[in-house]
Amino acid sequence: MTEDSTTLLLGGRVYTPGSPDATAMAITGGTIVWVGQDAPARALHPGAEIVDLDGAFVAPGFVDAHVHATATGLHHTGLDLTTVRDAAGLLAAVRDAVRPGEVLIAHGWDESRWTNPRLPSRAELDAAAGDVPVYLSRVDVHSALVSSALVTPEARAADGWSADGPLTRDAHHRVRDAMRAAITPAQRARAQRAFLDTAASRGIVSVHECAGPDISSEQDLLDLLALTDGPEVVGYWGERDAIDTARRLGVRGLAGDLFVDGALGSHTAALCAPYTDAPSTSGALYLGAAAIGDHLAACTEAGLQAGFHVIGDAAVAEVVAGFRLAEKSVGQRALASAHHRLEHLEMVTPEQAQALASWGVAGSMQPQFDAAWGGPDGMYATRLGDRAAALNPFAMLASAGVVLAFGSDAPVTPLDPWASVRAGTYHRTPGSGLSARASFTAHTRGGHRAAGVNDGLTGALVPGAPAHYAVWDAPELVVATADSRVQRWSTDPRAGVPPLPKLDDDAPLPTCLRTVRAGRTIHQA
Repeated sequence: MTEDSTTLLLGGRVYTPGSPDATAMAITGGTIVWVGQDAPARALHPGAEIVDLDGAFVAPGFVDAHVHATATGLHHTGLDLTTVRDAAGLLAAVRDAVRPGEVLIAHGWDESRWTNPRLPSRAELDAAAGDVPVYLSRVDVHSALVSSALVTPEARAADGWSADGPLTRDAHHRVRDAMRAAITPAQRARAQRAFLDTAASRGIVSVHECAGPDISSEQDLLDLLALTDGPEVVGYWGERDAIDTARRLGVRGLAGDLFVDGALGSHTAALCAPYTDAPSTSGALYLGAAAIGDHLAACTEAGLQAGFHVIGDAAVAEVVAGFRLAEKSVGQRALASAHHRLEHLEMVTPEQAQALASWGVAGSMQPQFDAAWGGPDGMYATRLGDRAAALNPFAMLASAGVVLAFGSDAPVTPLDPWASVRAGTYHRTPGSGLSARASFTAHTRGGHRAAGVNDGLTGALVPGAPAHYAVWDAPELVVATADSRVQRWSTDPRAGVPPLPKLDDDAPLPTCLRTVRAGRTIHQA
């Protein structure tokens, strides 16, 4: 097939704005050139290569707006701790998985879901691991259990050190540095390839890699950016005072996991009032308003996106104050045109949302957080009490005008975009979820917008848009809305609302048959 030849998809169900009955799509040179029905498609493109969809569902490819590729790949190729339910099970899994000469990296333990929340001691972990260095990250990746082989003098002297329990804060960063140094180039290459292959198999055409000196390494990011035969990798580097580094790495911005605070699961998200289940702490604040404002102003002037990891309400308050300082320095228009972004943004008020929207901020959020930890009996409620119900207010942020971009924060939650769309729709707090259509848009077009692509086309199946799409086995399509005021209008075919797969809890989620990026197949089932 030549670069200018046309491929014609026929006999499917194509998700395109305003045409719920579209069955065909034509692609030339990596660009969508026509969308409609089969008969005119054949007439308009007589020499095209025909692809018979046999009733499959064709939709824009997903964007995962927050990932950690190498860590996720190591998770996929190594030991999975998400199913462990007590200390004995964790130790047995480690004992079975250790291999002499290679650091054991595993992820996903969550004692809030265990039958007994007691964590294994370091002595128990050493007995299970022998001399092998072992790093076991908690599900939120803000703390870890480690064997003595990874403990450095710097970690022992750092904030967050524990002689026997999980390491948090700066001590965790120090042992994470030691773990990264122990990864072999071959391990990293296998992990990155496994991650990209998995993403493509889930209908993902673009991922936003949130790298940085506290997360990975420059070489790790450069190696990932060099892999161009799978999903697009949009790189971010979370470091202050690093304009030259950003230019050298070729990243989209100094954003992603530039930490203003930590995570709720590890009691390190910065709160205005103490944790309900740990009244002695209100978390950790790593950056104040002045530093945040300086970073925003510097990135705005350099033409780079800035961004921050921000979860707790005290951290969000610092970020909003930082934006106000930056506005005084560079002006509202310049600040808004830079399309800065915030990762997670879990505890935000309506007034803060309005302010963030005025600065053109994108909220890069993870609906599966609510699915995993929301609700009256979840980890959020344990940590925060009554405050938990206000977390992850997708509907409020969207109504304020904040651009939403959905992702997984993999390996924190799985690379499973349809599960994220479902979680964004069926929020554990009534009234905080979006319509299925809005959730889907946040996981497709919203991701491109969060990366600064605002051409009005990318992320939709319309003529002139890049041919980023996935083909799905999705038996039943519906137009669903929980709002009775618009139910009749939106489900009427005359409204032109395209249907989506059923997302109810008991409905099977779609299976990916093919993923295509810019007209090139990157996954074929």
